[in-house]
Amino acid sequence: MNNLRKIGIVLFWLLVWQLLAMLVDNPILFVTPWQTVCALVGLLTEAVFWRTVCMSLLRITAGFVLGMLMGLLLALLSKRYSLIEALLAPIITLCKTVPVAVFVVLLLIWWGSSVLAVAICFLIVLPIIYISTLEGLKSTDKKLLEMAKVFEFPKATKFFYIYRPALKSFLSSGLKQALGMCWKSGVAAEVIGTPAFSIGEQLYLSKIHLNTSEVFAWAAVIILLSVGFERLVLWLTGEFWKWEPACGRKVRKDTAKQVLGYCPRDVKLCVENVSKSYDSQTVIRNLNAVYEGGETYYLTTPSGSGKTTLLRIMCGLEMPDEGKVDSGLSYGMVFQEDRLCEDYSALRNVEMVTGSNERARKALEQLLNADALHKPCCQLSGGMKRRVALVRAMESESDCVLLDEPFTGMDADTRLRAEAYIKERQRGRILIVATHI
Repeated sequence: MNNLRKIGIVLFWLLVWQLLAMLVDNPILFVTPWQTVCALVGLLTEAVFWRTVCMSLLRITAGFVLGMLMGLLLALLSKRYSLIEALLAPIITLCKTVPVAVFVVLLLIWWGSSVLAVAICFLIVLPIIYISTLEGLKSTDKKLLEMAKVFEFPKATKFFYIYRPALKSFLSSGLKQALGMCWKSGVAAEVIGTPAFSIGEQLYLSKIHLNTSEVFAWAAVIILLSVGFERLVLWLTGEFWKWEPACGRKVRKDTAKQVLGYCPRDVKLCVENVSKSYDSQTVIRNLNAVYEGGETYYLTTPSGSGKTTLLRIMCGLEMPDEGKVDSGLSYGMVFQEDRLCEDYSALRNVEMVTGSNERARKALEQLLNADALHKPCCQLSGGMKRRVALVRAMESESDCVLLDEPFTGMDADTRLRAEAYIKERQRGRILIVATHI
């Protein structure tokens, strides 16, 4: 039904086109659809047509790819270094606001017409991709980045499963805009510069000879090439958004022991004279404590007394106002929020810390039904998400596991299963649990 509707719309506008041509009744001013088709068929039989199309496609593709790659690279550098973003701001503003005709004239003076279309497409695409990519990077969930820092995600895992979802909507929108603009500007540059074997040159010659049917035919070629190119690029990027590469893990010296299920009990976490305040309100004052491997410690002070702050200081997410935490340990953590990569399955979220799909599956099956393992976490209930977060923390190859209200959303039976799982998976590590009860 949808296809029939599309066909009907196309036929409607072809009819409007035909009626307008009949009303004008002057083939120099306006041609019919049939005359355009005949001109297009005539072009297809000429060898120069295919060379012209290939050369224009090559120029515009080169400009688009160079602009996209440079936009991505500069956005990454700007996100990393604020000075680079400040230095690039005037250039990006210039590319956005200066009319294309000005760039065309200047480039004709400097370089001539041979690379004009490439340069113009580059200048059009660069600011669009740069801005959309930078906005996407800045929109990345800071809480997920903290999670990745605690679990020591490899760079590839952090990019594909945290930055990439944040980039998707911004970059997809930017690509669509850039794809349309680069073809319009690229062909316009060819019309002005008229390089040999270019669609712009053929349009110019058709105009000189008042061959309106060929003008329409070349316009149809431009539309077909633009639509085809856009669909190819969007299909490729769509496959990129869907691709879920296997997750690696950060290799530690004691990884082999931890994979075998053993962690030495001589690990120690020392908290020395730690104090922390927010807005003149002290939440931790002169805390001294020693936490040893193989032991479980419960922080049961009332809500707002600094339990979460203490856990964040231990794993390095915050710095104390006074004192220090002396450990050199690695950490796994259940945060107050689940902090899962919601677009991906429970299995994938745990694999991000294990580096092994099979190991993640076996661990999750202890607390989740098998049919929930492959669902995106955004489709899971609150209690199920909490269990995924718990498994992720316990399966991390860490010396110390910090659990901040790990049983939130669990019923009594599920909590008993979770407690048994935690006890089984502690295996010589320091376990610190912040809870109300």
